[in-house]
Amino acid sequence: MKNCKRSLVLLCIALVIVLVGSIVACAINGSNGVKVSRINFDTANGNLSGLLYMPKDASESNPKPTVIVTHGYLNSAEMQDANAIELSRRGYVVLALDQYDHGHSDINDEVYSDASFFGVWLPFWYNSMYDAVAYMYEQPYVLKDEAGNGIIGVTGHSMGGFGSTTAIARDELDAAATGIRKIYCSLTEGSDFMYTAFVGFDAATAESLSGGRVLGKVAAQYDEFFFNDPAEQGGTVRHKDYVSTPDGMTFLQQTEPAQANTWYETSDGGKRIIYQPAETHPWNHFSTTTTGYAIEFYTEAFKDYQAGITAIPADQQVWLWKEIAECVALVGFVMLIIAVASIVLELPFFNKAKTGTLTPAAGAKGKAKIITIVVLTIAVLLPAIFFTPLMDEGAGTTTVNILFYAGIAAAAVGVAAIIAFLVKKCCKKSLVGGIVTVVTGAALALVAKTPMYQDNAVWTAIGINSIVYWTLACALISATIMGLMFLILKAKEGATFSSYGLVFKPVAIVASLLAALVSVVIAYAVLWLMDALFVADFRIWTFAFKTFDANILPAVLRYLPTFLLYYIVSSAAITINTNTDKQTGIKGYLLAMVLNAGGPLLWLICQYGTLFATGVAANPGSALSGIMMVAMVPTLSIAAIISRNLYKKTGNIWTPAFLNAVLMTVMTIANTMVAFK
Repeated sequence: MKNCKRSLVLLCIALVIVLVGSIVACAINGSNGVKVSRINFDTANGNLSGLLYMPKDASESNPKPTVIVTHGYLNSAEMQDANAIELSRRGYVVLALDQYDHGHSDINDEVYSDASFFGVWLPFWYNSMYDAVAYMYEQPYVLKDEAGNGIIGVTGHSMGGFGSTTAIARDELDAAATGIRKIYCSLTEGSDFMYTAFVGFDAATAESLSGGRVLGKVAAQYDEFFFNDPAEQGGTVRHKDYVSTPDGMTFLQQTEPAQANTWYETSDGGKRIIYQPAETHPWNHFSTTTTGYAIEFYTEAFKDYQAGITAIPADQQVWLWKEIAECVALVGFVMLIIAVASIVLELPFFNKAKTGTLTPAAGAKGKAKIITIVVLTIAVLLPAIFFTPLMDEGAGTTTVNILFYAGIAAAAVGVAAIIAFLVKKCCKKSLVGGIVTVVTGAALALVAKTPMYQDNAVWTAIGINSIVYWTLACALISATIMGLMFLILKAKEGATFSSYGLVFKPVAIVASLLAALVSVVIAYAVLWLMDALFVADFRIWTFAFKTFDANILPAVLRYLPTFLLYYIVSSAAITINTNTDKQTGIKGYLLAMVLNAGGPLLWLICQYGTLFATGVAANPGSALSGIMMVAMVPTLSIAAIISRNLYKKTGNIWTPAFLNAVLMTVMTIANTMVAFK
């Protein structure tokens, strides 16, 4: 009863934090009387969704200059919060768009069968922005000039930028037949002409189809993907100077290296500018500098349409307070999950998930302590060491083959332990440890040699398939290390399955699964309520818990087993290593977080520390994978906190393993591209 009261108090505190954070986020989102609503509309290619920011004085009788902003690959509309908030509070109508198959938008599957598109990544960005322009152009609150041309700006980040570039070119081609230009200007962020060239719009062609518009680019100096000097070889994660490259000069219509942050007149009567902040690719949409550039750009681009636009200086920005408020709500959300799970575990039947109290083991001493520290250090480092080979190179490559041989060697040790048991009739723990090590070692060897998650028709959250492969390998690396440690050390210390939180009672496992599912459903119900009331979710930068549509659930179920294996193994590792008399209180939580997220954090420090210090990253070929690693740190840290908290309450790992697997799988799939829904 005492524990239940504590959980109820924690629940109340968590709800207050979530509510306050969401209310503040809503207030900032709707600064200066802006009304924010989630909309969706049908198109020829599917259904698009987005957040519509309507200034209080925008109407059919008072139409406004309009900006459509959109995200890049694997993100959603909320990633453009900074631009949407700052432009709308100054008086522009803004649509923050979910591109097709991202967020709440869906593309018709037959679009993928068009032979002119290769791969599943091209149709979403090629069509999303132009279809959104067509919709917004027809809205009565969107300003047109006397000739019927749209006073619409398009801004996209990364692949959203490609969509903006192609939308300009397509609009110009259509204008040749209709006499109407729907798009007035464009500012792209984190995108060049690398991919637009695949559909016929390289730098020169796009420039020739600009139609005298006002155009700009944000070309970050440390962008992981784009703005490369063609003379530079050996990976793209390096320092850039786009205004000095051939494409940069073509864009600005210059024959010599140009100046960044400088306006240039063009021969067709337009204007161009390239901004070069000292940022990385994802930093663009979490930057007061880049947001300031967007404000300055549209002030200049729409200078003839400033009636009713509030002249707020570009450096006076409030969007960051919304991010802070939603981060506070994120903290409350994690507290809420733990509180809800703790309360559910006290209810009839669900309380069968509790199998007793795990007695803290004595901390290792002497030689055993040294061995433990060394092994834990290796266990933390290995996910970082093999991150690039697993993510970017794949199964069967030279470095990944090291895991193949390591798995074979571990399996051989397990076989030796089994033989020793059979010959010497020694402790049964040698037999158990041997079997575990054979299974995990053989599985690791198999995974290291076998290409996996490559059928896009099955593994439809295509952008995360490489990280799922890394996750599976990490689970097997950790399980193999635990098997070897059990044979070498833990069995002698008296460890059993229960020391790892592995209690094989069917009713406890079933009750744990149901408790986890109920807890996640309740937590997400709160999230949905905050979205409905305040258009708020729980996030910090690229990491977010957000609402989703039911059509992603089949993908969730397909990926769930892989993540479940990982969280079973990680929960067991946390349990055996933090349930000691030396790891009490906050020390145990910190160690749990290091065990889960220490490797990814070290990889990021090495990768970006080297990039900023030398101009070339430690792994210059790890562009998308490095960006995805950023969100892994909070993901695995939160999972570690949940694991440690709930294994101590249940006496086993099943509830935290199930809860983390379901929670993080849903969160991951909701924040990425899902095709063929």
